[in-house]
This record gives sequence, C-alpha cells and structure tokens, in this order.
Amino acid sequence: AVGLRDHLEVITNGRYKSVLHRVVAQADGNRMSIASFYNPASDAVIFPAPALAEAEAAGGAYPRFVFEDYMKLYVRHKFEDKEPRFEAFKSMESQSTKLIATA
Repeated sequence: AVGLRDHLEVITNGRYKSVLHRVVAQADGNRMSIASFYNPASDAVIFPAPALAEAEAAGGAYPRFVFEDYMKLYVRHKFEDKEPRFEAFKSMESQSTKLIATA
C-alpha cells in the first residue's frame, strides 16, 4: 500500500489525496510491515505546482509552506483530521511567505 503524505496532496493541488493511515490487525496472526519514508529537505518550500494551480484555480488553494514548519505542526496535530492542519497553515501562510522571501 502507498500512502501519500499531505505535502504531495498540496503539490498536486488536491489531485492526489493524502490518506488516513490505518491498520486493522488480525487476532489470529502476526503482522509484519516494512516502512519506507521519503521527505523533502527541511527547508523545502512546498506549494501547488503552478500548472495544476492555474488549471484548478476555482478548486480552493492549498497553502505554501516550509516543510520543517509543517512537520512541527503535524506532530502537534498528528491524530486529527488533515483539514485543520491545512487551515492552520493557511493562516500562517503570509508569515511563512515573508520568511521565505527574506531567505
């Protein structure tokens, strides 16, 4: 199974949705998993791909954010729905954009 993270949902402007990770263990056996993670650099700026953002402008904008900032917020709200995380970043977007512009 492949679970897309929130940052890929943002980059694809919602075309691919991140999913809630859920495990249903069976009572009659052991479960084994091999996890593999890929994350961008901590200072990577994540935002919708311009071509997708223009093509779907009416579909609601995802926020622009620095990956490390998002991960800090994610850890605090890990077990909540993703929508409040995106909303929190929308409110922080103007501040993050100012920081990105001065870097």
